[in-house]
Amino acid sequence: MGRITGSYPDDLDLLIEGAVEAGVFGGKSDALREFVREYFDDHENERIAAAIALYERERITLGDAARLADVDRWTMRDLLREHGVELRIGLADDDDAEYEREAARELDFSDEETGDDGESASE
Repeated sequence: MGRITGSYPDDLDLLIEGAVEAGVFGGKSDALREFVREYFDDHENERIAAAIALYERERITLGDAARLADVDRWTMRDLLREHGVELRIGLADDDDAEYEREAARELDFSDEETGDDGESASE
């Protein structure tokens, strides 16, 4: 888990302390995590922009970018292309390989024209 050190106005610090004391959050870190999550949940474009920036700087893989942007890999590829970011080909590491394996397991190759009994609609 990453660690961030920062500063914010005293009034915000007091509000966070008060929320912790009131039992709204388990601690200041919990509160800040929740605020950041809510921000990115409410701001999809900024979430995607962050994922694109990290991918472009080769800090994350395509699979990581898709996960962070909360889109599938094919949508992420399209977004990267739209932003003029060159795609990197190949697996970067074991995590990327595992993501590929999981994505392949989720693919549905069933024929839409088969009935419930597995027989082709034309048979």
